[in-house]
Amino acid sequence: MNVRELKRVYFIGIGGIGMSALARFFREQGAYVSGYDRTETELTRQLEQEGMHVHYADDIDSLDKAAELVVYTPAIPKEHKELNWYRDNNYPVYKRSDVLQWISQSYYSITVAGTHGKTTISTMISYLLRETGYGCNAFLGGISVNYDSNYWSSKKEVAVIEADEYDRSFLKLNPDIAVLSAIDPDHLDIYGTVDAMESAFVEYTKNIKPGGTLLVKHGLHRTDLKGPETITYSLQNDASDVYGANIVQKDGGYVFDIKAKGWKIENLHLQLGGMHNVENAIAAIAVTQKSNIDGELVRKALPAFKGIKRRFEYVVKNDKLVYIDDYAHHPQELAALINGAKQLFKGRRCVIAFQPHLFSRTRDLADGFAQSLDMADEILLLDIYPARELPIAGVSAKLIADKMKNPVHTILSKEGLLKYAEVSPLDLFITAGAGDIDKLVKPLKEIFEHKK
Repeated sequence: MNVRELKRVYFIGIGGIGMSALARFFREQGAYVSGYDRTETELTRQLEQEGMHVHYADDIDSLDKAAELVVYTPAIPKEHKELNWYRDNNYPVYKRSDVLQWISQSYYSITVAGTHGKTTISTMISYLLRETGYGCNAFLGGISVNYDSNYWSSKKEVAVIEADEYDRSFLKLNPDIAVLSAIDPDHLDIYGTVDAMESAFVEYTKNIKPGGTLLVKHGLHRTDLKGPETITYSLQNDASDVYGANIVQKDGGYVFDIKAKGWKIENLHLQLGGMHNVENAIAAIAVTQKSNIDGELVRKALPAFKGIKRRFEYVVKNDKLVYIDDYAHHPQELAALINGAKQLFKGRRCVIAFQPHLFSRTRDLADGFAQSLDMADEILLLDIYPARELPIAGVSAKLIADKMKNPVHTILSKEGLLKYAEVSPLDLFITAGAGDIDKLVKPLKEIFEHKK
């Protein structure tokens, strides 16, 4: 299907972060774009302001009967009336991953996969390609702070695509450059076993176009992660092909060099917290060099990169309080988040409020969550955000709490967290999770600003 010739496209689940990027793509191509979502959000309001029609009731009378393509997310329930009407009436109905497959096949494509790091790396790559004048079409799983969007376009037929392992979606992509950042256990509700999940990442590397490149984090334990050309990267392990050196913390960010076989870039400035973001930047910059972009242009562009909303995002940052909000929902992400915050703001007491995401993930990774959260000085646990799941017997936030060694932990409601913030002295505070804890960020910020 030629995605650039479509005139009417309908989205079921248009407000999802990945779906909205595709909706913006089709709108940019000149198509009439409309869709359904369950609830109105800031993102759906933005889509409407950009000329798309969005409604919030599963109503056959509200859908677009002239649609040439219907795109849906796997999060949509099977009994959805609109989805079934389109299917029953033989409309072309495809998953989001199918559309991304068509784009990856027809564009020079850079895809970024991994159980964590992929949103930051894909956004960094897209930002650097844009700011150096190279150009790209960016399909992201987060909102870039620089551009307040998860999508931007270019006349250049280059696509940067965040490759989602959920529902095996990323196995449809055919990249020219494939990035792989991590293969830690996750989504075991989909894959069943750790081995099956890891094998899916191996399959991802086999879909690289002939003559293409795999950029993979050094040290991943699977030895069968290989592309037509394979380049390894790491934070500062000189056994890898691309690595960082002379890393120095400065003003809540970092100054560092990158060394590789045949090239190096010195005195790079990254204004993001967390050493994991230095490693993410190394991966992104390696892609720019594989794309033959002048390293000096990259060096000049990097300091202005402001990150992604809810990725080590500074909500409040002053002498009295540093408040960081983050999407972290996996034990390894939490460990990197807490460690990064404590390293950057030594001497401050680190308090984290964490909302677990999914009953199945909490059940499968409870030991890891407990171990990572133990790194904080105090832990506030919220109830599990269920997302697409029904409750599982015996699985609650208490399952994590019971495994923790740090005794300074509490299970709170959302209202309880706000009350805690009102009365507690805090100097380093973190909210984390992939559910709806982000809705508390604004009221928490207002509480902290009022306490001044």
